[in-house]
Amino acid sequence: MKKSLLVLAAMAACGAASAQSTVTLFGVVDAAYRNVSNKSESVPATLFTPYYSVKARRTELANSGLSSSRLGFRGVEDLGGGLSASFWLEAPITNDDGATGVSNFSRRSTVSLAGSFGEFRIGRDKTATVLNDEQFDPFGDTGIGGSLIIDANEGSLSGTGYGSNSTYKRAGNMVQYFLPRNLGGFYGNLGYSFHEITRLSPDTITGADRTNTGRHIGGRVGYASGPVDVAVSYAQNDTSFTSGSGSSAVARPGKIKTFNLGATYDFGVAKLFGEYSRSKDQRDPLNIFTPVPSTDLTGYLIGVTVPIGPGQIRASYSQVKYDYNRVPALFAVNTPDPKSNKFALGYVHNLSKRTALYGTIARVTNKNGAGNTVGAGPSYVATYNRVALQPKSSMGYEFGIRHSF
Repeated sequence: MKKSLLVLAAMAACGAASAQSTVTLFGVVDAAYRNVSNKSESVPATLFTPYYSVKARRTELANSGLSSSRLGFRGVEDLGGGLSASFWLEAPITNDDGATGVSNFSRRSTVSLAGSFGEFRIGRDKTATVLNDEQFDPFGDTGIGGSLIIDANEGSLSGTGYGSNSTYKRAGNMVQYFLPRNLGGFYGNLGYSFHEITRLSPDTITGADRTNTGRHIGGRVGYASGPVDVAVSYAQNDTSFTSGSGSSAVARPGKIKTFNLGATYDFGVAKLFGEYSRSKDQRDPLNIFTPVPSTDLTGYLIGVTVPIGPGQIRASYSQVKYDYNRVPALFAVNTPDPKSNKFALGYVHNLSKRTALYGTIARVTNKNGAGNTVGAGPSYVATYNRVALQPKSSMGYEFGIRHSF
């Protein structure tokens, strides 16, 4: 009898211990039929230069039209006294061709400790600024309807001269602190990402290790109560660029500083979205005689979602403009700065809480050398019959299904 009681007690203890820890497998599988057409046009320098308008089209089976396809594992352990530990591992997948599976956890890989004080989170995660971008975009920066703001801040708009900002969207080697959830509607977080660059002492002549490329410092604070949600964020991402050429080439440090402000208001019959973003790409000069002008990037978005039965209409208009801060030249034609704007319209029909059908159409217009597209479609045609072409517009549509688990 005593042995039986001991066995039952041990089993009960094991059951209690296992009940304090949970591990969940989760994911999203999203597939869409997508068509994108990009048009380029020649810009005649003289009356004798021929005019061409050339389109590049591509039809494909794509993924991540409504939600990013992913596969992940997350778990939490109750440590008692309101304290808990957790982990989150999330990998991107390309379910349209099966080529990318759980080969890395580049979407998120964190371990956390949380309590009444808030949460400390360590590892690779989204930055504070991109959380604002996604939260205040009706399309959540996903599919062909996503805002131009993230693409521009990542430096992916061709022909603009804006620096590459690889840590804008996600940063690794990051330590974050999140405010507790019981602050009357206030929320926010702070993050610092280590650059992990090896330093030499004494320094080399070329100063190859003087940059802080990869370091990220950012924060976000917001307030959500009832129909109102508003948040502001600021970040500094360290970059580098090459000054000079050949044997005299030197890696110089640079910084991209980003501020954005977003808000939503839910009227019930419709939810309004708005965001303003401003970034400055600053590059340290090699000396006082060769200054490197900074590039300013300004973007904004307005949008709306309208619930209709089990579905939802989504629409947005976004625009990005560049300012090279160039000094106007006398007796010369000054090239205008590039800019792009985008209009997107979509509908989501929810078959259940986990499965939805969707359709989106979007159009981008480029000016003065900007080369943005509505999605990862074909490249713009750069030359035709030895005549230089500039990106003009991009048009696309997609229809798909998303299932989450």
